[in-house]
Amino acid sequence: MKNLILVVLFLSFAFTVTAQNIKGLVANELNQPLEAAYVYNLNSESHAHTSENGMFVITDTKVGDSLKIGLLGYKTKTIILETTEFQNIILEEKAFQLDEMVIEEELNTVSTISRLDLKVTPVNSSQEVLRKVPGLFIGQHAGGGKAEQIFLRGFDIDHGTDVSISVDGMPVNMVSHAHGQGYSDLHFLIPETVNKIDFGKGGYYAQEDDFNTAGYVDFSTRDYLENSSISFSAGQFNTLRTVGLFDLMENTKNQNAYMAIEYLATDGPFESPQNFNRLNMFGKYVMFSPENDKLTLTASHFTSRWDASGQIPQREVDNRNISRFGAIDDTEGGETERTNFNVTFDKYINDNTSISTDAFYSRYAFELYSNFTFFLEDPVNGDQIKQKEDRNIFGANSTLKYATFLGDTEFNLTTGLGFRHDIVNDIELSHTLNRTETLEYIQLGDINQTNIDAFAKAEFEFGKFKIAPALRLDYFKFMYNDQLQTAYETQSETKTILSPKLNFYLNAKDNLQLYLKSGLGFHSNDTRVVVANGGEDILPRSYGADLGTVWKPFPKLVVNSALWYLFLEQEFVYVGDAGIVEPSGKTRRYGLDLGLRYQANDWLFLDADATVTEARSIDDPDGENYIPLAPDFTLTGGLSVDDLDNFSGGIRFRYLDDRPANEDNSIVAEGYFITDLNINYEFNDITLGVAVENLFDVAWNETQFATESRLQNETQSVEEIHFTPGTPFFIKGMVTYKF
Repeated sequence: MKNLILVVLFLSFAFTVTAQNIKGLVANELNQPLEAAYVYNLNSESHAHTSENGMFVITDTKVGDSLKIGLLGYKTKTIILETTEFQNIILEEKAFQLDEMVIEEELNTVSTISRLDLKVTPVNSSQEVLRKVPGLFIGQHAGGGKAEQIFLRGFDIDHGTDVSISVDGMPVNMVSHAHGQGYSDLHFLIPETVNKIDFGKGGYYAQEDDFNTAGYVDFSTRDYLENSSISFSAGQFNTLRTVGLFDLMENTKNQNAYMAIEYLATDGPFESPQNFNRLNMFGKYVMFSPENDKLTLTASHFTSRWDASGQIPQREVDNRNISRFGAIDDTEGGETERTNFNVTFDKYINDNTSISTDAFYSRYAFELYSNFTFFLEDPVNGDQIKQKEDRNIFGANSTLKYATFLGDTEFNLTTGLGFRHDIVNDIELSHTLNRTETLEYIQLGDINQTNIDAFAKAEFEFGKFKIAPALRLDYFKFMYNDQLQTAYETQSETKTILSPKLNFYLNAKDNLQLYLKSGLGFHSNDTRVVVANGGEDILPRSYGADLGTVWKPFPKLVVNSALWYLFLEQEFVYVGDAGIVEPSGKTRRYGLDLGLRYQANDWLFLDADATVTEARSIDDPDGENYIPLAPDFTLTGGLSVDDLDNFSGGIRFRYLDDRPANEDNSIVAEGYFITDLNINYEFNDITLGVAVENLFDVAWNETQFATESRLQNETQSVEEIHFTPGTPFFIKGMVTYKF
């Protein structure tokens, strides 16, 4: 009897399965890892998301439990665990179905919505890539080769002063740039290689660095190609573009490699041809180890040159001395190039801990000729200026993620270290004539700037409620050698700043998330300003908060909204065009963001994003406290068709309201409403397409400034709107062959 009891106890113990951690990999039908897939245990209700390399670890799980695995754009799969061994799960791709999106299951709803937008309305220009960020407007005003002017949340961000931009973890913003602080030339990014756009508004994100005040935009390129392709397009104004995407390691297990090449040329609609051309080359190699560690190598090279008609004064158009597409000084223009190398290594240390490390190097050159005031300063030779620099950037970042449970509370900790060092040689501002003769050096010197950062972000999940406090530390070293001084001297300053963040999230229902975000951000100032002002106002702070929702009131409708406030203690920036400092004091902005995504059926999608903003200077009296060029209302949207009997395409619009061009609103920058159209038809491996910009041929100004200028035949200067005209009706045809 005693022996029988022992046998029964032994068998009971042997067949008792205890809950434990289960590891696995989620991939698509091409065996490519899927990021942000949701893994849910239907029995214990524990859950997890896949990492960038498709890995997941789910707790409190045992043999016999049912796991549900899902990702928008893929068929949801449910499996019954038959073993505790490593799980390899394949998801089958299908059409996006917005009614299948459960907000509570999404790791990042912003990223999910951007995936939907990229799938339904793919892009074929770097300008369109930036426009994927809701509420972000851009303007080009130098022949197509200069970085775009950016507008976001009541900011005229110039070329990037108050928005942090990166590609595959590598910063795009240029500190202490010859043309302007934070200058962000994204033209080295080939749009067809973009896989994901992660963005956030406000300065609430510990992992984001310098310039993250109005927001950040992080682009991720594809790890692989589904097929190789060659595309060619041609249109008005002697415009042509060709793109080749070539898979280099087809069907090679655990390895991917591809190359992308882009060439673009156009004269633009201007009477003086732009003679613009750009060449882009990009290569990427990805390898997964047997332990699913991931190694990524990328390299790219970009070069561009252009002529520009420049900004023209409204009075000359009104007087009919020139047309809207004419010029006062058509010797403007420039050239630039950038070469990038980036290596990233992602590793799982154990079930709870992973690390991601990247190192990058950029070689950059820039030369720009501009004339904004014509003959205001020099009535004989004119006011043309040259801005030039040669730069090397070295950097590295490492992020450690740790997940565990504190009692019944899920706890996630993310820590990071970063380093960036810029060596800028012969940074120049000079007075020139006809792009050939230097009349006077206004500034000439060498810059060394270093930024070392560390951050820690914790996430405490109490069921449907999450608290995420964070802290960021930045150290800066600024050094400048002025070559125009006879005696050698290194001017230097240092500064350290702490930026706390605190965010709250509540999943009130499966399809309603509420959040409150708050935090401090900053943007650095130009090294030449920092050392000239004895270290005053080196890192002006921003203080902000967002109260918002992500909501699915109906199965096929997603609505996101936010009330927000942002205070900036000093808009103290270096004006590269004049070589001077323009402090504009304290400012405050507040507003409302509203966006929606609606799927009418399997192939018809609608979207719209609106932002209402009030932006004012605090130090100035009412009526004289407008912030020049700050948008107060923007609206974008469109109707898109995805794979309807081999047809796809859509119609899109963007609206920017009138806005003040100077502090007392006596000069107004006119708004515009522009509509674009594209239609594509795919048969076999060939896609034919037609795209139309400015469908209704609206006369609009892409960029506008209140500028004081004097023409050669004028005795007195005039302050008024100077503008670069927007593209008129423009049609192009495209053909793409996949193989």
